[in-house]
Amino acid sequence: MKKILIYLLLMLTSPGLLPAQNDMSSFSLAVLKYRGGGDWYANPTSLPNLREFCIEHLGIALGEVKNVDVGSPDLFNYPFVHMTGHGNVVFSSKDMENLRSYLLGGGFLHIDDNYGMDMFIRPQLQKLFPDKELVEVPFDHPIYHQHFSFPDGLPKVHEHDGLPPQGFGIFHEGRIVLFYSYESDLGNGWEDEEVHGDPYEIRLQALQMGANLVKYALMGQDEELSGLRQ
Repeated sequence: MKKILIYLLLMLTSPGLLPAQNDMSSFSLAVLKYRGGGDWYANPTSLPNLREFCIEHLGIALGEVKNVDVGSPDLFNYPFVHMTGHGNVVFSSKDMENLRSYLLGGGFLHIDDNYGMDMFIRPQLQKLFPDKELVEVPFDHPIYHQHFSFPDGLPKVHEHDGLPPQGFGIFHEGRIVLFYSYESDLGNGWEDEEVHGDPYEIRLQALQMGANLVKYALMGQDEELSGLRQ
């Protein structure tokens, strides 16, 4: 039943079935709430700004950004969920079961390391998917070319440790169900200009890559959806 619900949401946004531009309530992007002490609520202006950018440049109808708990059944109401923070992350066994079912059922999670999360999130992902690996996504993967082209992978927003930005993914049946942006800080690039003072070009690149992630989450299952429509 949960899988059907997420597929229905995705069908609403498939090519030829997009709602009218003035209908902004068909679905929403969501921020993931989690436990452990990490600040899941970091970057409060980032997802609202990405929402506006997607409405303008992708022509997708979006409701207001929501917050959703990782263990809640409401998770299945959101085809794109964003997770960020600087610190500790703890998923309970209930959280694990719920999140895994959501992802394998057609959902998409974008995790953005806001600096300091990496050492905490990786062990949780190993527990979440003990049968799968978190692998670096090649630059020619469609997720980097959905609407805007990024031939060299993720843009670099903030330096942090001076390492190159990397995009990692967990794949299920050929589809990325979880995308982890590391040493990039996309969410900071989505925030209001005055928050970090990043140049316009950097913020634009971050928003463009974010739009690619949203579009991939919504349109990356055309073959499955076509089969359901037959």
